[in-house]
Amino acid sequence: MAHNQEPLDKTPVIKFNGQDFNSLWDRCLSRGLPFEDETFPAETSSIGLKLLQGKNLSSLRWMRPKDILKGISEPHFILEGASRFDIQQGKAGDCWFLATLGSLTQNPQHLQKILMDQSFSHQYAGIFRFRFWQCGQWVEVVVDDRLPVLDKEYLFVHPRNNNQEFWPCLLEKAYAKFHGSYANLHYGFLPDALVDLMGGVVTSIDLHFPSDLVMMVKTAAKAGSLMACATLAKPTGEARRMENGLVSQHAYTVTGAERIQYGRSWEDLIRLWNPWGNTEWRGRWSDGSLEWQKTHDQQKRLLYENKEDGEFWMSCQDFQDNFSCLFVCNQFPVSLNQGNMPHKIWSQMMFKNRATPGNTTEGLPRDTQYIFSVPEGMESNNVIISVNVRLQNLKAKDKFPLSFKVFKVDPQFQPFWKRLPPTFFSQFRNAIEGIVFKTKSNLTKYFSLSTGTYVVVTSAHSEAVEFLLRIFLKMPDGDRNLGSNFSLTAPKASLLENGSQESIFHRYAQQGLNMDATQLQSLLNQEFLKGTPGDTFSLDECRSIVALMDLKVNGRLDQEEFARLWGRLVHCQSVFQNTQNRSGVFLSLDLWKAIKDTDFLAGTSISSELLDLMTLRYSDNSGRVSFPSLVCLLLRLEAMAKTFRNLSRDGKRLYLTEMEWMNLVMYN
Repeated sequence: MAHNQEPLDKTPVIKFNGQDFNSLWDRCLSRGLPFEDETFPAETSSIGLKLLQGKNLSSLRWMRPKDILKGISEPHFILEGASRFDIQQGKAGDCWFLATLGSLTQNPQHLQKILMDQSFSHQYAGIFRFRFWQCGQWVEVVVDDRLPVLDKEYLFVHPRNNNQEFWPCLLEKAYAKFHGSYANLHYGFLPDALVDLMGGVVTSIDLHFPSDLVMMVKTAAKAGSLMACATLAKPTGEARRMENGLVSQHAYTVTGAERIQYGRSWEDLIRLWNPWGNTEWRGRWSDGSLEWQKTHDQQKRLLYENKEDGEFWMSCQDFQDNFSCLFVCNQFPVSLNQGNMPHKIWSQMMFKNRATPGNTTEGLPRDTQYIFSVPEGMESNNVIISVNVRLQNLKAKDKFPLSFKVFKVDPQFQPFWKRLPPTFFSQFRNAIEGIVFKTKSNLTKYFSLSTGTYVVVTSAHSEAVEFLLRIFLKMPDGDRNLGSNFSLTAPKASLLENGSQESIFHRYAQQGLNMDATQLQSLLNQEFLKGTPGDTFSLDECRSIVALMDLKVNGRLDQEEFARLWGRLVHCQSVFQNTQNRSGVFLSLDLWKAIKDTDFLAGTSISSELLDLMTLRYSDNSGRVSFPSLVCLLLRLEAMAKTFRNLSRDGKRLYLTEMEWMNLVMYN
């Protein structure tokens, strides 16, 4: 049975609406006609009537930048680099998206992944593409460059830089297409845009809790995080400019923070940018304020610029008084309370699945159970579980379509690791409560869990929904340098030659003829592993390896059998190194990819139940898999596959009952 809860690796880019950019581009060039996108037509349906109420539709035109600027200048995709000052919000209430985009411009490397290399000059065909993240995959959205113009004014994002720079306009159009229309961008959630543009996890900072905001912002910025914030909502529920210059219920980009000397004391400042491209704070430390005139801090000339560009400084105290929260998005959770985020290491488990209403047992789902273990030494704010759903055209007011609960697994239920029975979910068992953060397409819960084993169960409400589940586990202090204090020796070219194999074999073999498990243990730990003692090959593991590779059944390996083992060890080593996460840790969730990438297991498919059993059998309580454990697993799978393939019905595929697999994996 195919594994349907696969851990994600470097997945291919998905083509939105099945549109292939290169094919469409080539077709337009060969025909000499600019691209016209039939899936997002130049019609009012692509805008949405909500944004056109009271407008003179007879004057609505869809025009290409080359036609808009005809006789004036030439359009540019990017001119002198992409900047937040290239953006000016239009009629759509999509400040939540544009504030995120403003933050993204401060991370050029990541911005480039979304914008790619495009221009209006080189082989122009009126077609552009952009990428957004959804459910663990990057989705490429293709658009034409026709922009809605009403009464000779841009309806949405305005190009800046003398009306010549169009990347923000086209990116906004692609995001509107991604969501179904421009109207669907009218009011949204900052965290949704942060995830769509970064593909990370969002941390919400409570501004009413005393903290060192300057240190937090500097730390997050150093790590390449996206940062944005929002003002408090007014009873009317509508965004409006207030007397202090801020806009209520409006999103801003956080662009910096500094502590500067003011008189005989120090003042903490934070810098924000308004996607409107104007309309700034009028209070303390605003442009032209008395505070800037009086300060003589040496940083003043580097920080202060009196310019109506939407960017301004304000004191951190005023920021906390006027804004509801600060959102920080990064590939991994951020720990900002002591400014120590770069030193924290998180492991991540990702699963993609589809939930269907009614697929339940005792009110909880039968097939969507995910088990993880919390290691010792980290029991405060140590687990974050996030669900991202794929729901095109979902309105902000719609109910989140999925829910999940977390339960601690008692020791007596450990044998049921593959799937907990209905008796586990009794009416007397309470789910663990966490701090909940929910938006239109993301549901995140923060937990402080004690050491032990836990299960996450998901359930859909009213419709089938595709989702991505991510479990983030904070690693103990002792695991911070896992990638450096114990590592694999890289396969050397000389080790892969027959002569070197023979030399190593004779060095460890008894009288140069064959070797037993003890001699194999010395060879493996000295030739394949380096660093301090840790995940070395145990004597039991070496006995198991000898038994699997001993074709003559004499309890030893001769030179021919060792050569066969050597080739598999080198391949296992390559698989292990290529599958480790960025922290140098091989997690149990990577077993599926490791098995798929193992050449000598080609043609062997496994079920999700078997993968769960492997996780229990070959990983430790924190979800890590050592190299020796991986070797034993892959060699055992190969041996069992060959043994039972001869017993299959057609001689080509492997057919084992669930109980047979359980016995093989758990007890052999």
